[in-house]
Amino acid sequence: QIQVVESGGGLVQPGGALQLSCVVSGNIVSINSMGWYRQAPGKERELVASITNDGSTNYDHSVKGRFTISRDNEKNSVYLQMSSLKPEDTAVYYCNGKGVKTTIHYIIDAWGKGTLVTVSS
Repeated sequence: QIQVVESGGGLVQPGGALQLSCVVSGNIVSINSMGWYRQAPGKERELVASITNDGSTNYDHSVKGRFTISRDNEKNSVYLQMSSLKPEDTAVYYCNGKGVKTTIHYIIDAWGKGTLVTVSS
């Protein structure tokens, strides 16, 4: 059984910065792609950013130039550095791992429970 645990959410003023962290644990051998999704109230979950195990990144157009995704393969961790935050960035942010290989299982999609980011003055 794997665990996906996010941290780093909170309340921040517009224009501020915040870093989210996520650790995937549970006899992990490799993780193909890791990413961050978000879901605002009344809206569908959407991809924010993703990064493959060789470092290729993909960003939603709304966060390009403001957010930076990175990962540490040794620690099975992914990070999202967010800057110039806007009220419309307010959402629950979910960590995702695709193609998670453990010593026993292969998990196509693994999700965390989410961490709330609120951008407000």
